[in-house]
Amino acid sequence: MRGFPGMIGSIDCMHWEWKNCPTAWRGQYQGRSGKASLILEAVADQDLWIWHSFFCIPGSSNDLNVLHRSPVFDDVLTGKAPPITFQVNGHEYNMGYYLTDGIYPNWATFIQGFSRPQLETERLFANRQAHVRKDVERAFGVLQARFAIVRQPSLAYDEDILGDIMKACIILHNMIVEDERDMYVRADVLRRYYEEDLSSLTATVNNGEPFEFQTGQPYSINALLGRITALRSSQIHHSLKEDLIEHNWQKYGGNNH
Repeated sequence: MRGFPGMIGSIDCMHWEWKNCPTAWRGQYQGRSGKASLILEAVADQDLWIWHSFFCIPGSSNDLNVLHRSPVFDDVLTGKAPPITFQVNGHEYNMGYYLTDGIYPNWATFIQGFSRPQLETERLFANRQAHVRKDVERAFGVLQARFAIVRQPSLAYDEDILGDIMKACIILHNMIVEDERDMYVRADVLRRYYEEDLSSLTATVNNGEPFEFQTGQPYSINALLGRITALRSSQIHHSLKEDLIEHNWQKYGGNNH
């Protein structure tokens, strides 16, 4: 977990230029570069496996606009996400989180670095967070390197076709990642996991609460509202971030840095 117990992965967005975007839609799809594009939101891990993807958002949107339309938290909000409990700096948490850049909000599920760190502990944390967060940027780079069709401006006219192309490339990318995983590398990852962070990660049953699964019946609106509140809690965010700062300092700072 490289100093970030409980981390699910890193989340970010990538633009794919849409050369043949219909003229009537160009203003809606025009990004900061002045060219029409579509946005891919993705979550990737250390192996560059893409666990989540959300595509076909107009390029005029920023990462935050994409987030508000993204299904990335749907399983959490409907009670379908697997339960998890982990400890950081002696404190227990029961919701995983993503490493992000600074545009994402201060929610319990997002951990950003520092744009202007003041303390040595903050500088170390910012460097560690930026280093680990590069997983998703590397995944985008490898995806584009492997498939020139998503590296070059798209010539298709149909947005649905673009979505199918991107989905196919991600599926093939993940198949390659899975095929190339070396058993020795996996063994080393597992060794470090058990030696370094196993003591801070345990399973639980939704922190003592009944775990709800979607069965086609309407789920409790009160449970949904409670999950939204917990997911967006800035108090939990700041507490978790402080604990992660201390955890990384104890692990990598001082004489260990």
